[in-house]
Amino acid sequence: MLGAKPRPRWSAAPLSAVLLACALALAGCAQPASGDGKKGRDAVVSASAQAKGKRPNIVYILTDDLSWDLVDYMPNVKALQRRGMTFSNYFVADTLCCPSRATILTGKYPHNTGVRSNDPPTGGFDIFNARGNEKDTFAVALTKAGYRTALMGKYLNGYETKKRQGSSRVYVPPGWAEWQVTGLGYANYNYNLNGNGTLTHHGRSPKDHLNSVITAKGVDFVNRSADAGQPFMLEMSTFSPHAPATPAPEDAHKFGRVRAPRTPGFNEPDISDKPGWLRKYPRLRPRQIAKVDQAFRERVRAVQSIDRMIGALQAAVNAKGRGADTYFVFNSDNGYHLGQHRLVEGKLTAYDTDIRVPLVVAGPGVPAGKTEPRFAQNTDICPTIEELAGLKPADSADGRSLEPLLHGRPVSSWRTTAFIEHLGPNYRHDDPDLPTKYGGNPPTYYAVRTANELYVEYENGDREYYDLARDPWELGNLWRQAPEARKAELKSLVASYRNCAGADCRNL
Repeated sequence: MLGAKPRPRWSAAPLSAVLLACALALAGCAQPASGDGKKGRDAVVSASAQAKGKRPNIVYILTDDLSWDLVDYMPNVKALQRRGMTFSNYFVADTLCCPSRATILTGKYPHNTGVRSNDPPTGGFDIFNARGNEKDTFAVALTKAGYRTALMGKYLNGYETKKRQGSSRVYVPPGWAEWQVTGLGYANYNYNLNGNGTLTHHGRSPKDHLNSVITAKGVDFVNRSADAGQPFMLEMSTFSPHAPATPAPEDAHKFGRVRAPRTPGFNEPDISDKPGWLRKYPRLRPRQIAKVDQAFRERVRAVQSIDRMIGALQAAVNAKGRGADTYFVFNSDNGYHLGQHRLVEGKLTAYDTDIRVPLVVAGPGVPAGKTEPRFAQNTDICPTIEELAGLKPADSADGRSLEPLLHGRPVSSWRTTAFIEHLGPNYRHDDPDLPTKYGGNPPTYYAVRTANELYVEYENGDREYYDLARDPWELGNLWRQAPEARKAELKSLVASYRNCAGADCRNL
């Protein structure tokens, strides 16, 4: 029956993936082998890339809070799926903006970047910078390898919020040749855009909508880079559809009858088995459900300008004759829930609504219309971008390159688990990700996602375990019924992930 709690079912499949040490581009961020045996950060072009002569371009579209249920409303993303590869089991290591983006830039889990939240002393731009992470980004590696790099839109939480020595408002991090970034663009209007060290104010005019502004700048960057004959990596980093999910003017009244998907977990009838932080949440009332539906409509409207951005960039690349040697990567920093498990809108949980997000890649040698079920995480984005550019990823990163999967090359083994860590609860009223009432504000937790299981270990002692083969909507917490041997395996795996770094992470 729909929404019924599942009966226990135990699989004999092993939990942990054994990742063998392969010589072929196992993960991290770019690092060459130097003649004296020391491990430096200078990237080198691989022999295979040199043989090809022309290095590919990379256009990376990173969205904010974009969940899988929005993709059906994005025709250019759907077209990207038809001509490329969709990763059906791609998970983020933290469902909060700044930790996730720090991981994307460096290939390291939040416990290794030191960015566990959006704000100091446990996260934010200042911590990312102070911990030396900016020297380890894929931008630095690609720049050293001769790429022309650009970031447009959003960087990290805390960037441009206050003046420091020399004014942080015009600071440009290393590795970026072109910088068109604002720190306060959530509303997509009334922001100061830092254009390579010069601030330009944008107001409330329709032409000031941030996605429209950076789309035009992105197209210009593609044109100039192609004319210069230099390989380029362009990251388009949106604030959309993050709340307040402000649409472009032409989209403000579209999708008037759309409502949030009514999945089996929507307004879950029985949450008596959920952890303490969630167990007392009341069922959603009609007025709350109406607000959830309105939020979903606004999110659908907000992603239309992202979808047009993708189309415009593809058209620009094709017009310059570079379509055949340009990768397009579509991604989100975390997911979003709306009504599931009695939660209104938010993103801080370990449920699939929040941790499992889109990753679509199209480009040279990537098979059309393929779905890749093997596990990927945001720790893999940095090494993947670097290896696509012909660089050898570094041993220091926690992720591994997805390039072999994209091009059908054999791999001796692959991970079968994903690790998620979250620092909570969040009570900072100046944080744009502060949860609303009944939006979900869990305490600190660590979680492991396997093909058929979700295990969540809360710092306060609560536990969750779901049999996803029978219960894909995560309705029945079976932790009390789980065999003791399974519990021990799960606890051991989480402990190993919590303390891992580099190759130790990749070998779990």
